[in-house]
Amino acid sequence: MKDPRVRQFAEVLVNYSARVQPGDVVLISCAGLEGAPLVKELYALCLEKGAKYVEYEFSIPDIGRYFYNLASADQLAYFPQHKLDFMKQVDVYFGLSAADNSMVMAKANQKSMIAWSKVVRPIIDQRVKGTRWVVTRYPTHGAAQEARMSLDEYEDYLFAACCMDWEEESKKQDALKACVDAADRVRIKASDTDLSFSIKGLPGIKCDGRLNIPDGEVFTAPVRDSVEGYITYNCPTVYQGKEFNNIRLEFEKGRIVKATSPGMDAELNRILDTDEGARYVGEFAIGVNPNIRVPMRNILFDEKIFGSIHFTPGQAYDECDNGNRSAVHWDMVKILAGDGELWFDDILIQKDGRFVHEPLLGLNPGD
Repeated sequence: MKDPRVRQFAEVLVNYSARVQPGDVVLISCAGLEGAPLVKELYALCLEKGAKYVEYEFSIPDIGRYFYNLASADQLAYFPQHKLDFMKQVDVYFGLSAADNSMVMAKANQKSMIAWSKVVRPIIDQRVKGTRWVVTRYPTHGAAQEARMSLDEYEDYLFAACCMDWEEESKKQDALKACVDAADRVRIKASDTDLSFSIKGLPGIKCDGRLNIPDGEVFTAPVRDSVEGYITYNCPTVYQGKEFNNIRLEFEKGRIVKATSPGMDAELNRILDTDEGARYVGEFAIGVNPNIRVPMRNILFDEKIFGSIHFTPGQAYDECDNGNRSAVHWDMVKILAGDGELWFDDILIQKDGRFVHEPLLGLNPGD
């Protein structure tokens, strides 16, 4: 029996997030074969909406691992021009992850992964800048196991976080955007964390279900050289197939001068040495999705945890560009619930993971 929530999910993605129009060229790209039910619904809905061409593709991460471990220098340097040529024709891009093993790249050649990410950057840039794109996840047994849930529990959690009234959520985010736009200095105080930086002149950007599903954050960026202090992240993060815990970063004049993670110091610093921009921060964001409360080892969910912030080494977004450039964009999450304060200038915005500033009280979940 088909789960009716899959159709509901597809309708959110097609009608609200990507706003598919007659005449659009659409690409549906799915990593993992288990995402086929959602691919089917997206494909059918796009045709019903009048898209003139709908392409779909599946990739298998286990096969991709062979590329990183076996590719020669020439193979790693080859640029797939045909993919860029097609991406230039695409109006709407759906990126789905339905992987059954988030650790599939844990033992893959890290140097090859970094090199390839630099080679294909123009394709990613074209997708980000030239399409109405949205990325999401489809529930799998592997993802449920990572989240420490049964598949039924994980499905309930995912659909609750994704199938929301995003127009209403967008209105709620207006007040937080206004506070970000008006602020100069930010300070974050929590366990093993005392971080300060400026966001003056850098706008707040609402993330209200257009580009990521689940969504639910307002982001900006620090003035590149303004970051001072230290932060210890308390959410696990999986990057390039490896899990990092309790990452601690120390900043001087915006630059990460010391980075540690128990048992993973070398791997962490190797990523941060990808290029100069990887040791500077390109994004600061506040998570506000009321239906996401606990880490799931999946950054698309974890960065939206209500009562969390993420502070992201690497590439800045065009919408809020502090000038930082990097092949890395690594969202690292700190949950402030129960232990933390978020200040804008001299105003306490959030305490222990709940908004306390009067204009923002409407964002707090009813619990």
